[in-house]
Amino acid sequence: MTTVAIPLALNRRKRAPWGLRLAPYLFLFPNMLIFGMFTVWPALNGFNMSLYASSNGRTFKPVGLGNYTTILTDAQFWSVARNTVVYAIAFVVLSTVLGIGLAVLIEAQKRFKVFFRSVFFIPVLISPVVVGLVWGWMLERKSGAVNTWLSWIGIGEVPWLVDNTWAMVSVVAVGIWMQVGFYMLILLAGLQAIDPTLYEAARMDGASAWTQFRSITLPMLQPSIVVVVVLATIHGFQSFDFIYTLTGGGPVGATMLIVQYIYENGFQSPIRYGIASAGGVLLFLVVFVITIINWLISRKREAV
Repeated sequence: MTTVAIPLALNRRKRAPWGLRLAPYLFLFPNMLIFGMFTVWPALNGFNMSLYASSNGRTFKPVGLGNYTTILTDAQFWSVARNTVVYAIAFVVLSTVLGIGLAVLIEAQKRFKVFFRSVFFIPVLISPVVVGLVWGWMLERKSGAVNTWLSWIGIGEVPWLVDNTWAMVSVVAVGIWMQVGFYMLILLAGLQAIDPTLYEAARMDGASAWTQFRSITLPMLQPSIVVVVVLATIHGFQSFDFIYTLTGGGPVGATMLIVQYIYENGFQSPIRYGIASAGGVLLFLVVFVITIINWLISRKREAV
């Protein structure tokens, strides 16, 4: 009797009513509909638009891959691409390192953990446009708060926003200030998931704090680090809003990134939707490839 009852019960479980099987998809449908309408469809339409040329934004003619050829032979595009790569690399590396450092320091605190988490996370909640405007005022060469403070300690004026090199340093620093709190929380969650007995065993073996960090913290934190690197890479390549209000892409295009290049082609005269769409497709491909590479590297390390 038992050998017959178990298969029958399993069979009845497999043959659930079709309405019950359909229920999860019904719950997902509204979200997937919105995602399809406002993400998938615009992306596909953008790729389609990249195959057309338009000089007024109303009439289009097919040009095949002509827009991509125009972009890849445009000296301004390569200058913007170079700026974007420099910004993204600096942003990703420094954000990850600072995020790890802040997470370790806050996790080591016995008191005021919530306070410090809140302080470092507050910039994430501020509008990027406001961030650009406020930091633009603070970094003004003559009357900015930062140069005023530096003059008090005898350093003098620094041309933060009018020198090519210092302008890039400024936008990287402001970008990190704005986002590092978010990455810190991800890494802090990863730290709190590490088994404390591992540190106890290491201390009993006489391991120093640096040895514990190198041999326990970093390896166990690797999944969180991969998430931070991927998110920071995406943000680095897509940065625009706070930079546009901070420097406007200047001086002389020194801080103009790829998204601003797309914006100016698509929304400023002369309107070139095809060029803007082709730039968006190229940006998507670059971010997609980098994300896949990071994912493959992380899987390879986990396998080892």
